[in-house]
Amino acid sequence: MIQVPTHLRGILLALGAALILSVNDVAIKSLSGTYALHQVILTRAFVGMAVVLIVIALSGTGFRQLLTCRPGGHLLRVSIVMVSNVTYFLGLAALPLADAVATAFIAPIFVTLLSSVVLGEKVGPRRWSAVAAGMLGVVVMLRPGAGVIHAAALLVLTSAFCYASSHMLTRHMRRTESAMTLNFFTTLGFIIVSSTMGLWVGDGHLSGSADPSIAFLFRPWVWPPAHDWPAFLATGLAVSIGGLMMSQAYRTTEAALIAPFEYAGMPMAIFWGVMVFGSWPDYIAWAGIALICGAGLYTLWRETVRKKADDVAAPSGDL
Repeated sequence: MIQVPTHLRGILLALGAALILSVNDVAIKSLSGTYALHQVILTRAFVGMAVVLIVIALSGTGFRQLLTCRPGGHLLRVSIVMVSNVTYFLGLAALPLADAVATAFIAPIFVTLLSSVVLGEKVGPRRWSAVAAGMLGVVVMLRPGAGVIHAAALLVLTSAFCYASSHMLTRHMRRTESAMTLNFFTTLGFIIVSSTMGLWVGDGHLSGSADPSIAFLFRPWVWPPAHDWPAFLATGLAVSIGGLMMSQAYRTTEAALIAPFEYAGMPMAIFWGVMVFGSWPDYIAWAGIALICGAGLYTLWRETVRKKADDVAAPSGDL
């Protein structure tokens, strides 16, 4: 059987997760004009919990892996993930899909910075260059001064910082907590908070705002018609499967290495914008996509070269 190096496995997991999680973005964007955020999150969480429980039941260790000695760490991580999700989706409701996703990609910069400051991971100039190139692609797509930046972008920036912080906790807890355990407690937190929110404002007594973000937060619950259930199912499956893959990537691989590959979500946002919302990117947007994809491919190539050099330099026998 071919043994995939740990760093390559982490990169592939991050790429796959970015592609899958893009489905979550487009599904929630399509639902944000009709349903309340907490209703969408609760439905998504129930679907995600079903997936997580099935995977845990079929795994070798079963439900024993849910026993944890770090309840405080899980509570902190779930809280940060919760803030990240809520601020991102509120921003997504008010911004075009590609603009929201592009703004969110400041997160890899935060990941790289925090991995150096908090985790003490070595971040070389080539990794910084890759992340910077990816961010340059995002800036190209945002076109500063062209009226693209919306006030809701501040919500997305808050989400990006919280998202990066949650991955620092994932790395910190990786020795005792599995990806399944991390995702189980995160999903459980979403169920508890969104249920509470629904009981409080689900009747719509705080609704009526013209602001799309506030309307998304306080809109009354309604029973979805049959044609909307695929979107609810898609967001649940995407966030559970993609979340497991991304958690495993950050558990097993240096955060600064994984971060640039999350940029794969940017071209996917363009793709969904074309397919679902009919928004075709122009040549400037394609230039940004090229920079973003090039940053990830360059990092993959550099890591492959470095790994081969390390293997050659390693002693062939016992000293």
